[in-house]
Amino acid sequence: MTVWLLGDQLGPGVAPLDTADHVLLIEAHAFADRRRYHPQKLTLVFSAMRHFRDELRDRGYDVTYLRAETFGDGLDRYFETNPGDHLVGLRSPSHGADDRRRRLVEARGGTLTLVENDLFLTTREEFDAWADETGSGDDGSRTFRQEHWYRHVRRETGILMDGSDPVGGEWNYDDQNRETPPAEWTPPDVPRFEPDDITREVQTFVADRYDDHWGDPEGFVWPVTRTEALQALEHFVSVRLPEFGAYQDAMLDDEWALCHSLLSAALNLGLIRPREVVDAAVDTYESGSAPLNSVEGFVRQIVGWREFMRHVYRRSMPDLADANQLDQTEPLPPAYWTGETDMRCLSKAVEHVHDRGYAHHIERLMVLSNFALLYGVDPAELNEWFHLGFVDAYHWVTTPNVVGMGSFGTDVLSSKPYASSANYIDKMSDHCAACPYAKSKTTGENACPFNALYWDFLKRNEETLRGTGRMGLMYSHVDRKDDEEWAAIRDRAAELRARAEDGDL
Repeated sequence: MTVWLLGDQLGPGVAPLDTADHVLLIEAHAFADRRRYHPQKLTLVFSAMRHFRDELRDRGYDVTYLRAETFGDGLDRYFETNPGDHLVGLRSPSHGADDRRRRLVEARGGTLTLVENDLFLTTREEFDAWADETGSGDDGSRTFRQEHWYRHVRRETGILMDGSDPVGGEWNYDDQNRETPPAEWTPPDVPRFEPDDITREVQTFVADRYDDHWGDPEGFVWPVTRTEALQALEHFVSVRLPEFGAYQDAMLDDEWALCHSLLSAALNLGLIRPREVVDAAVDTYESGSAPLNSVEGFVRQIVGWREFMRHVYRRSMPDLADANQLDQTEPLPPAYWTGETDMRCLSKAVEHVHDRGYAHHIERLMVLSNFALLYGVDPAELNEWFHLGFVDAYHWVTTPNVVGMGSFGTDVLSSKPYASSANYIDKMSDHCAACPYAKSKTTGENACPFNALYWDFLKRNEETLRGTGRMGLMYSHVDRKDDEEWAAIRDRAAELRARAEDGDL
């Protein structure tokens, strides 16, 4: 039996390998000619695939590894020497990918059977049964709530459970996870995985072929093998996890990683599995080496949010990709590509993506997505930027997070937009202290752009948002502003959009 695995299915223990005698891997290149993926993302995928090839061969598998322009070209070559072969593969979490693969194989005289993707913690059938039972799905509203799903998964798996109750008596310790580090605090070192000969060969290939892509190709630190991914996991639970919870929402001027796990890229490639990541974190709590708020916060990211995103994406596509309930149409400002803006928070977040292909979840949601939301960026264009720029980004990940949550293109995930003024960024970061914009001003020459754009956003979308869950307090503030103040806000917002469009924000 021949198993065809994709570049995000690099788990050495995936189910089809148990009975396989032959493995097919196709390293396709033309897709990255059409889209300017970050060089570190391309390096990560191609290097991980080549290392996986060698690992399988060392374990005794017969591996056909083809470098081709497209999957179709690779399959042409494969079926020339293996006519009529039957392939077995894992389902892809990305919408439409399985149908395209099956058509490609059948057009060349072969057949393709796809089995459940066991690189996730929960199955499609489990989520569908839960959604149908709770009414959180195809009942007309198509709304899903992560907290309900998260509790369901913990009950079913026993993760952080004490019988039928959550360990510690609470399901969620988020109220303990919103601290900013003291000035004297120093984050732990970031684990580094120096490129070996294979990775350096890939870096040279990527630099030569994709020389016009956005992002710094240097500074590559990501694990490309299962061994390295397990080392990264051990480093996280033993060094970074203890302080992860308290500071997980913090942003610091000169820190891109803080105490975050940095495991998302390895998880999304299949190098490590969500259950082993969660079990390692829970073991750290049970040994007394990490507090419950840190461990629960991390478990929620994996057991709750990551699994939830996968299923909501699957159930909501293809409509989700084009969702735009607020009719936002502005193009992405040049600052997202150049990083050239006096807004300290935005400049730093873009710098992190450019330099590392990474920014942590609060930078993603409350800076990069929040500014685009207030500015009026088309959700699909913002989604494309995230998809290209992040080493851990795949369509099934970015689309629900960026279109659904960050852009509020649909209410399938949340009942209100994640919109905020400068107040939130000042509370959770040290950016404002070094920023030329005044965090406390809404209008005037040096007023923080987040403030005028925030109030203008609420006013522009009042018909949709007023009365929406948890928006009552904000609209009580809207109602207190008089015509003169609104005129000043509109003028300031228009000025900011013009400057941002010109790259002069």
